[in-house]
Amino acid sequence: MLKTGFSKLASASSQASRGISSNSPSNENISTEFFLARVVDISINSNSELFDDTGEWGGIGSIKFQKLDKVVNPSVKSEENTTFATPLNSQIKSYPLVNELVLILKGPATSDAQTSGTTTYYYVNSVSLWNNQHANPYPDNVFTNTEVAPPMNKSIFDILAGSTKKQSETVTQVNLNGNSKGTFSEKANIHPILPFAGDNIFEGRFGNSIRLGNTSKTGGKQNNWSEIGENGSPISILRNGQPISGSSEGYIPEVEDINKDLTSIYLTSTQKIPIEVATSITAAGQASTVPFSTMTSPPVKSPKSYNQPQIILNSGRLLFNSISDSIIFSSHKSIVAEARLDAALKSQTRNVNIIAEKGIVRVGTEGADQSAVKGDDFNIQFDALLVQLKLLCKALENEPSLSIAKAQATLTSGNIDTIRQALPNYLSKKVKIT
Repeated sequence: MLKTGFSKLASASSQASRGISSNSPSNENISTEFFLARVVDISINSNSELFDDTGEWGGIGSIKFQKLDKVVNPSVKSEENTTFATPLNSQIKSYPLVNELVLILKGPATSDAQTSGTTTYYYVNSVSLWNNQHANPYPDNVFTNTEVAPPMNKSIFDILAGSTKKQSETVTQVNLNGNSKGTFSEKANIHPILPFAGDNIFEGRFGNSIRLGNTSKTGGKQNNWSEIGENGSPISILRNGQPISGSSEGYIPEVEDINKDLTSIYLTSTQKIPIEVATSITAAGQASTVPFSTMTSPPVKSPKSYNQPQIILNSGRLLFNSISDSIIFSSHKSIVAEARLDAALKSQTRNVNIIAEKGIVRVGTEGADQSAVKGDDFNIQFDALLVQLKLLCKALENEPSLSIAKAQATLTSGNIDTIRQALPNYLSKKVKIT
Protein backbone atom coordinates (compact mmCIF):
# COMPACT_ATOMS: atom_id res chain seq x y z
CA MET A 1 0.00 0.00 0.00
CA LEU A 2 1.29 3.45 -0.92
CA LYS A 3 2.33 5.47 2.10
CA THR A 4 2.63 9.24 2.12
CA GLY A 5 2.98 12.00 4.69
CA PHE A 6 3.51 10.85 8.27
CA SER A 7 2.98 7.21 7.29
CA LYS A 8 5.86 7.46 4.82
CA LEU A 9 8.07 9.23 7.33
CA ALA A 10 7.27 6.66 9.99
CA SER A 11 8.06 3.82 7.58
CA ALA A 12 11.39 5.35 6.59
CA SER A 13 12.28 5.99 10.22
CA SER A 14 11.31 2.43 11.19
CA GLN A 15 13.42 0.93 8.40
CA ALA A 16 16.39 3.06 9.35
CA SER A 17 16.14 2.04 12.98
CA ARG A 18 16.15 -1.65 11.99
CA GLY A 19 19.02 -1.22 9.55
CA ILE A 20 16.78 -1.77 6.51
CA SER A 21 17.91 0.07 3.39
CA SER A 22 15.86 1.07 0.39
CA ASN A 23 16.70 2.17 -3.13
CA SER A 24 13.66 4.50 -3.30
CA PRO A 25 14.81 8.08 -3.95
CA SER A 26 12.18 9.34 -1.50
CA ASN A 27 13.76 7.45 1.36
CA GLU A 28 16.98 9.30 0.69
CA ASN A 29 15.45 12.77 0.34
CA ILE A 30 12.52 12.81 2.74
CA SER A 31 13.88 13.77 6.12
CA THR A 32 12.24 13.11 9.46
CA GLU A 33 13.79 16.33 10.72
CA PHE A 34 11.48 18.93 12.21
CA PHE A 35 12.62 22.49 12.71
CA LEU A 36 11.14 25.83 13.70
CA ALA A 37 10.94 28.67 11.21
CA ARG A 38 9.63 32.21 11.11
CA VAL A 39 6.84 33.06 8.65
CA VAL A 40 8.03 35.78 6.26
CA ASP A 41 4.91 35.97 4.08
CA ILE A 42 1.72 34.02 3.33
CA SER A 43 -0.67 33.64 0.41
CA ILE A 44 -4.24 34.15 1.60
CA ASN A 45 -5.97 35.74 -1.42
CA SER A 46 -5.50 36.56 -5.09
CA ASN A 47 -3.93 39.92 -4.22
CA SER A 48 -1.19 38.34 -2.07
CA GLU A 49 2.30 38.67 -3.51
CA LEU A 50 2.87 34.91 -3.17
CA PHE A 51 -0.36 34.02 -5.02
CA ASP A 52 1.24 33.32 -8.42
CA ASP A 53 4.38 31.72 -7.00
CA THR A 54 2.53 29.20 -4.82
CA GLY A 55 0.02 27.78 -7.29
CA GLU A 56 -2.66 30.48 -7.26
CA TRP A 57 -5.87 29.18 -5.63
CA GLY A 58 -4.32 25.77 -5.11
CA GLY A 59 -1.66 27.35 -2.94
CA ILE A 60 -3.81 29.32 -0.52
CA GLY A 61 -2.22 29.10 2.93
CA SER A 62 1.28 28.55 1.55
CA ILE A 63 4.00 30.47 3.36
CA LYS A 64 7.47 31.76 2.77
CA PHE A 65 9.63 30.96 5.79
CA GLN A 66 13.10 31.48 7.14
CA LYS A 67 14.99 29.32 9.59
CA LEU A 68 15.59 30.90 12.95
CA ASP A 69 19.34 30.96 12.40
CA LYS A 70 18.83 33.29 9.42
CA VAL A 71 18.16 37.02 9.76
CA VAL A 72 15.98 38.39 6.98
CA ASN A 73 13.95 41.60 7.01
CA PRO A 74 10.41 40.72 5.82
CA SER A 75 10.05 44.19 4.27
CA VAL A 76 12.89 43.45 1.84
CA LYS A 77 11.73 41.45 -1.20
CA SER A 78 14.56 38.98 -1.32
CA GLU A 79 14.44 35.25 -1.95
CA GLU A 80 17.68 34.68 -0.10
CA ASN A 81 17.41 32.36 2.87
CA THR A 82 13.64 31.87 2.39
CA THR A 83 11.70 28.79 1.28
CA PHE A 84 8.07 27.91 0.57
CA ALA A 85 5.92 25.52 2.63
CA THR A 86 2.29 24.41 2.37
CA PRO A 87 -0.16 23.52 5.18
CA LEU A 88 0.14 19.96 6.44
CA ASN A 89 -3.62 19.74 7.08
CA SER A 90 -6.15 21.13 4.61
CA GLN A 91 -9.28 20.04 6.50
CA ILE A 92 -8.74 22.40 9.45
CA LYS A 93 -7.49 25.82 8.39
CA SER A 94 -5.57 27.77 11.00
CA TYR A 95 -3.06 29.84 9.06
CA PRO A 96 -0.23 31.66 10.82
CA LEU A 97 0.44 35.37 10.78
CA VAL A 98 3.65 36.86 9.46
CA ASN A 99 6.42 36.74 12.09
CA GLU A 100 4.85 33.79 13.90
CA LEU A 101 6.77 30.53 14.26
CA VAL A 102 5.71 27.26 12.64
CA LEU A 103 7.00 23.71 12.74
CA ILE A 104 8.45 22.64 9.36
CA LEU A 105 8.93 19.13 8.00
CA LYS A 106 9.77 17.70 4.60
CA GLY A 107 7.41 15.34 2.77
CA PRO A 108 6.43 14.09 -0.69
CA ALA A 109 5.73 16.59 -3.43
CA THR A 110 2.69 16.36 -5.71
CA SER A 111 4.70 14.27 -8.18
CA ASP A 112 5.42 10.65 -7.24
CA ALA A 113 8.11 11.04 -4.64
CA GLN A 114 8.80 7.31 -4.52
CA THR A 115 10.02 7.32 -8.10
CA SER A 116 11.17 10.90 -8.66
CA GLY A 117 12.57 11.73 -5.26
CA THR A 118 10.97 15.21 -5.31
CA THR A 119 10.01 16.63 -1.95
CA THR A 120 8.43 19.76 -0.53
CA TYR A 121 8.10 21.48 2.83
CA TYR A 122 4.97 21.34 4.98
CA TYR A 123 4.21 23.32 8.09
CA VAL A 124 2.19 22.70 11.24
CA ASN A 125 0.16 25.40 13.00
CA SER A 126 1.68 28.37 14.74
CA VAL A 127 3.84 27.80 17.78
CA SER A 128 2.16 29.19 20.90
CA LEU A 129 5.17 31.27 21.83
CA TRP A 130 3.31 33.61 24.18
CA ASN A 131 0.52 31.12 24.95
CA ASN A 132 -1.89 33.64 23.44
CA GLN A 133 -4.65 32.74 20.99
CA HIS A 134 -4.65 36.22 19.41
CA ALA A 135 -1.08 36.47 18.12
CA ASN A 136 2.32 34.88 18.86
CA PRO A 137 4.94 36.86 16.92
CA TYR A 138 8.67 36.25 17.09
CA PRO A 139 10.22 39.01 14.98
CA ASP A 140 13.86 39.12 13.99
CA ASN A 141 16.03 41.82 15.49
CA VAL A 142 16.20 43.98 12.35
CA PHE A 143 12.50 44.83 12.51
CA THR A 144 12.11 48.42 13.68
CA ASN A 145 8.48 49.53 13.17
CA THR A 146 7.27 51.12 16.43
CA GLU A 147 3.63 52.11 16.18
CA VAL A 148 1.33 49.66 17.99
CA ALA A 149 1.77 47.27 20.92
CA PRO A 150 2.45 43.56 20.35
CA PRO A 151 0.70 40.90 22.47
CA MET A 152 0.86 41.49 26.21
CA ASN A 153 2.23 45.00 25.53
CA LYS A 154 5.88 43.94 25.22
CA SER A 155 8.27 45.89 23.07
CA ILE A 156 10.29 44.11 20.38
CA PHE A 157 13.41 44.51 22.45
CA ASP A 158 11.71 43.02 25.51
CA ILE A 159 10.61 40.04 23.42
CA LEU A 160 14.08 39.47 21.99
CA ALA A 161 15.56 39.76 25.46
CA GLY A 162 13.17 37.11 26.75
CA SER A 163 11.12 39.44 28.94
CA THR A 164 7.94 38.08 30.49
CA LYS A 165 7.03 41.29 32.30
CA LYS A 166 3.75 42.75 31.16
CA GLN A 167 4.54 46.37 30.47
CA SER A 168 1.70 48.78 29.78
CA GLU A 169 3.52 51.88 28.53
CA THR A 170 5.89 50.72 25.79
CA VAL A 171 4.24 50.18 22.42
CA THR A 172 5.77 48.55 19.37
CA GLN A 173 4.14 47.04 16.32
CA VAL A 174 5.15 43.72 14.85
CA ASN A 175 4.41 43.24 11.15
CA LEU A 176 1.76 40.50 11.16
CA ASN A 177 0.59 40.75 7.53
CA GLY A 178 3.79 41.08 5.51
CA ASN A 179 3.06 41.43 1.79
CA SER A 180 0.01 39.17 1.94
CA LYS A 181 -2.40 42.16 1.80
CA GLY A 182 -3.89 40.77 5.01
CA THR A 183 -5.97 42.95 7.32
CA PHE A 184 -5.12 41.49 10.73
CA SER A 185 -4.99 44.22 13.37
CA GLU A 186 -3.54 43.40 16.74
CA LYS A 187 -5.70 44.24 19.76
CA ALA A 188 -4.72 44.30 23.40
CA ASN A 189 -8.15 43.32 24.77
CA ILE A 190 -8.65 39.85 23.24
CA HIS A 191 -8.66 37.48 26.22
CA PRO A 192 -7.92 33.76 26.17
CA ILE A 193 -10.56 31.39 27.53
CA LEU A 194 -9.88 30.00 31.00
CA PRO A 195 -9.86 26.17 30.85
CA PHE A 196 -11.20 23.80 33.47
CA ALA A 197 -10.03 20.24 34.01
CA GLY A 198 -10.89 18.05 31.02
CA ASP A 199 -12.14 20.85 28.73
CA ASN A 200 -11.39 20.95 25.01
CA ILE A 201 -11.31 24.54 23.82
CA PHE A 202 -11.05 25.91 20.27
CA GLU A 203 -10.25 29.63 20.06
CA GLY A 204 -10.14 32.06 17.19
CA ARG A 205 -8.00 35.17 17.17
CA PHE A 206 -10.94 37.56 17.54
CA GLY A 207 -12.77 36.67 20.74
CA ASN A 208 -14.69 33.73 19.26
CA SER A 209 -14.47 30.28 20.82
CA ILE A 210 -15.96 26.82 21.27
CA ARG A 211 -15.73 25.13 24.66
CA LEU A 212 -16.47 21.43 25.02
CA GLY A 213 -16.55 21.64 28.77
CA ASN A 214 -18.13 20.39 31.94
CA THR A 215 -19.43 21.29 35.37
CA SER A 216 -16.30 22.15 37.34
CA LYS A 217 -16.57 23.37 40.91
CA THR A 218 -13.13 24.80 41.29
CA GLY A 219 -11.25 27.30 43.37
CA GLY A 220 -9.65 30.41 41.98
CA LYS A 221 -11.44 32.06 39.08
CA GLN A 222 -14.74 30.26 38.65
CA ASN A 223 -17.37 29.85 35.96
CA ASN A 224 -21.07 30.68 36.36
CA TRP A 225 -22.57 27.34 35.28
CA SER A 226 -21.26 25.02 38.01
CA GLU A 227 -23.39 26.14 40.95
CA ILE A 228 -25.27 22.83 41.02
CA GLY A 229 -24.76 19.34 39.62
CA GLU A 230 -21.79 17.03 39.65
CA ASN A 231 -18.32 17.68 38.30
CA GLY A 232 -18.00 16.28 34.80
CA SER A 233 -21.55 16.99 33.57
CA PRO A 234 -21.13 18.09 29.93
CA ILE A 235 -21.72 21.58 28.61
CA SER A 236 -20.85 23.04 25.19
CA ILE A 237 -20.55 26.79 24.63
CA LEU A 238 -20.13 28.56 21.30
CA ARG A 239 -19.33 32.22 21.77
CA ASN A 240 -18.78 34.94 19.18
CA GLY A 241 -17.45 38.21 20.55
CA GLN A 242 -16.17 39.06 24.00
CA PRO A 243 -17.81 41.76 26.14
CA ILE A 244 -17.33 45.26 24.80
CA SER A 245 -16.76 46.39 28.38
CA GLY A 246 -13.94 43.87 28.92
CA SER A 247 -10.60 44.91 30.34
CA SER A 248 -7.63 45.93 28.20
CA GLU A 249 -5.38 43.37 29.89
CA GLY A 250 -5.65 40.79 27.14
CA TYR A 251 -3.25 38.34 28.76
CA ILE A 252 -5.71 37.58 31.61
CA PRO A 253 -7.96 34.59 30.83
CA GLU A 254 -11.70 35.02 31.18
CA VAL A 255 -14.81 32.84 31.38
CA GLU A 256 -17.83 33.10 29.10
CA ASP A 257 -20.69 35.33 30.31
CA ILE A 258 -24.00 34.80 28.51
CA ASN A 259 -25.24 38.24 29.58
CA LYS A 260 -22.20 40.15 28.29
CA ASP A 261 -20.79 38.17 25.35
CA LEU A 262 -22.06 39.40 21.98
CA THR A 263 -23.54 36.10 20.75
CA SER A 264 -23.78 32.73 22.51
CA ILE A 265 -25.13 29.23 22.04
CA TYR A 266 -25.24 27.05 25.16
CA LEU A 267 -25.92 23.29 25.11
CA THR A 268 -26.39 22.15 28.70
CA SER A 269 -27.06 18.97 30.69
CA THR A 270 -27.55 19.76 34.40
CA GLN A 271 -26.34 23.35 34.61
CA LYS A 272 -28.25 26.48 35.64
CA ILE A 273 -27.41 29.39 33.33
CA PRO A 274 -27.91 32.85 34.91
CA ILE A 275 -29.38 34.43 31.79
CA GLU A 276 -31.17 37.77 32.04
CA VAL A 277 -34.32 37.41 29.92
CA ALA A 278 -34.98 40.62 27.95
CA THR A 279 -38.66 40.92 28.92
CA SER A 280 -37.92 40.51 32.62
CA ILE A 281 -35.25 43.19 32.91
CA THR A 282 -36.58 45.83 35.32
CA ALA A 283 -35.81 49.47 35.89
CA ALA A 284 -33.86 50.60 38.94
CA GLY A 285 -35.89 50.23 42.11
CA GLN A 286 -38.41 47.80 40.62
CA ALA A 287 -38.88 44.32 42.00
CA SER A 288 -37.76 41.48 39.75
CA THR A 289 -40.38 39.11 38.36
CA VAL A 290 -40.32 35.51 37.19
CA PRO A 291 -40.30 35.59 33.36
CA PHE A 292 -43.44 34.21 31.63
CA SER A 293 -45.05 33.35 35.00
CA THR A 294 -48.46 34.83 34.04
CA MET A 295 -48.67 33.42 30.52
CA THR A 296 -49.35 29.70 30.97
CA SER A 297 -50.94 27.39 33.49
CA PRO A 298 -48.97 25.88 35.04
CA PRO A 299 -46.30 28.57 34.51
CA VAL A 300 -43.04 27.66 32.81
CA LYS A 301 -40.00 27.31 35.03
CA SER A 302 -37.79 30.37 35.31
CA PRO A 303 -34.86 30.34 32.85
CA LYS A 304 -32.51 31.14 35.73
CA SER A 305 -33.50 28.10 37.79
CA TYR A 306 -33.94 25.49 35.04
CA ASN A 307 -31.23 22.82 35.26
CA GLN A 308 -32.25 20.16 32.73
CA PRO A 309 -30.84 19.66 29.22
CA GLN A 310 -31.56 22.71 27.09
CA ILE A 311 -30.25 24.86 24.23
CA ILE A 312 -29.99 28.62 24.76
CA LEU A 313 -29.43 31.11 21.95
CA ASN A 314 -28.62 34.63 23.05
CA SER A 315 -27.72 37.63 20.90
CA GLY A 316 -28.78 41.12 19.91
CA ARG A 317 -31.13 39.60 17.33
CA LEU A 318 -32.26 36.12 16.27
CA LEU A 319 -33.38 35.34 12.72
CA PHE A 320 -34.92 32.01 11.70
CA ASN A 321 -35.29 31.75 7.95
CA SER A 322 -36.52 28.80 5.91
CA ILE A 323 -36.19 29.20 2.13
CA SER A 324 -37.78 25.97 0.90
CA ASP A 325 -39.89 24.42 3.67
CA SER A 326 -41.33 25.04 7.13
CA ILE A 327 -40.11 26.26 10.49
CA ILE A 328 -41.49 23.85 13.09
CA PHE A 329 -41.75 24.31 16.85
CA SER A 330 -42.80 21.25 18.84
CA SER A 331 -42.95 21.20 22.64
CA HIS A 332 -43.82 18.52 25.19
CA LYS A 333 -45.19 21.29 27.42
CA SER A 334 -45.69 24.97 26.61
CA ILE A 335 -44.57 27.28 23.83
CA VAL A 336 -44.15 30.84 25.10
CA ALA A 337 -43.46 33.98 23.07
CA GLU A 338 -43.22 37.42 24.67
CA ALA A 339 -42.02 40.84 23.48
CA ARG A 340 -41.52 44.21 25.12
CA LEU A 341 -43.07 45.93 22.10
CA ASP A 342 -45.35 44.56 19.37
CA ALA A 343 -45.83 40.87 18.70
CA ALA A 344 -46.97 40.06 15.17
CA LEU A 345 -48.01 36.98 13.22
CA LYS A 346 -48.78 37.24 9.51
CA SER A 347 -49.43 34.99 6.55
CA GLN A 348 -48.95 36.59 3.13
CA THR A 349 -51.06 34.18 1.07
CA ARG A 350 -52.81 31.68 3.39
CA ASN A 351 -54.33 31.36 6.85
CA VAL A 352 -53.19 32.00 10.42
CA ASN A 353 -54.57 29.12 12.50
CA ILE A 354 -54.75 29.12 16.31
CA ILE A 355 -56.07 25.75 17.44
CA ALA A 356 -56.84 24.44 20.93
CA GLU A 357 -58.21 20.94 20.47
CA LYS A 358 -59.05 20.39 24.14
CA GLY A 359 -58.39 23.73 25.78
CA ILE A 360 -59.47 27.33 25.36
CA VAL A 361 -58.12 30.06 23.10
CA ARG A 362 -57.70 33.09 25.35
CA VAL A 363 -57.11 36.63 24.12
CA GLY A 364 -56.00 39.50 26.31
CA THR A 365 -54.89 37.74 29.50
CA GLU A 366 -54.14 34.22 30.69
CA GLY A 367 -57.37 34.31 32.76
CA ALA A 368 -59.68 35.72 30.09
CA ASP A 369 -63.17 34.19 30.67
CA GLN A 370 -65.56 36.12 28.39
CA SER A 371 -66.77 34.07 25.44
CA ALA A 372 -66.47 35.32 21.88
CA VAL A 373 -69.70 35.53 19.85
CA LYS A 374 -70.20 33.30 16.82
CA GLY A 375 -70.81 36.10 14.38
CA ASP A 376 -72.42 34.20 11.50
CA ASP A 377 -74.87 32.28 13.67
CA PHE A 378 -75.68 35.41 15.65
CA ASN A 379 -76.33 37.40 12.45
CA ILE A 380 -78.75 34.80 11.12
CA GLN A 381 -80.77 34.75 14.33
CA PHE A 382 -80.55 38.50 14.83
CA ASP A 383 -81.72 39.14 11.27
CA ALA A 384 -84.69 36.82 11.82
CA LEU A 385 -85.56 38.77 14.95
CA LEU A 386 -85.37 42.06 13.07
CA VAL A 387 -87.69 40.69 10.38
CA GLN A 388 -90.27 39.74 13.00
CA LEU A 389 -89.88 43.15 14.64
CA LYS A 390 -90.34 44.81 11.26
CA LEU A 391 -93.63 42.98 10.74
CA LEU A 392 -94.77 44.05 14.18
CA CYS A 393 -94.04 47.67 13.35
CA LYS A 394 -96.05 47.41 10.12
CA ALA A 395 -99.00 46.06 12.07
CA LEU A 396 -98.79 48.88 14.59
CA GLU A 397 -98.71 51.49 11.84
CA ASN A 398 -102.19 50.34 10.73
CA GLU A 399 -103.72 50.25 14.21
CA PRO A 400 -106.14 53.23 14.43
CA SER A 401 -106.89 52.80 18.15
CA LEU A 402 -103.27 53.56 19.12
CA SER A 403 -102.70 57.13 18.12
CA ILE A 404 -99.00 57.27 19.06
CA ALA A 405 -98.12 53.83 17.66
CA LYS A 406 -98.08 54.78 14.02
CA ALA A 407 -95.34 57.41 14.32
CA GLN A 408 -93.23 55.28 16.64
CA ALA A 409 -93.61 52.17 14.51
CA THR A 410 -92.62 54.06 11.37
CA LEU A 411 -89.42 55.35 13.07
CA THR A 412 -88.50 51.91 14.43
CA SER A 413 -89.10 50.30 11.06
CA GLY A 414 -86.61 52.68 9.44
CA ASN A 415 -83.96 51.88 12.07
CA ILE A 416 -84.50 48.17 11.51
CA ASP A 417 -83.87 48.59 7.79
CA THR A 418 -80.61 50.44 8.48
CA ILE A 419 -79.37 47.72 10.86
CA ARG A 420 -80.26 44.90 8.46
CA GLN A 421 -78.40 46.60 5.61
CA ALA A 422 -75.29 46.91 7.82
CA LEU A 423 -75.34 43.34 9.16
CA PRO A 424 -72.77 41.93 6.62
CA ASN A 425 -70.27 44.59 7.71
CA TYR A 426 -70.42 43.39 11.32
CA LEU A 427 -68.72 40.12 10.37
CA SER A 428 -64.89 39.96 10.28
CA LYS A 429 -63.45 38.90 6.94
CA LYS A 430 -60.15 37.85 8.62
CA VAL A 431 -60.90 36.38 12.06
CA LYS A 432 -62.91 33.17 12.31
CA ILE A 433 -63.83 31.11 15.40
CA THR A 434 -65.41 27.70 15.84
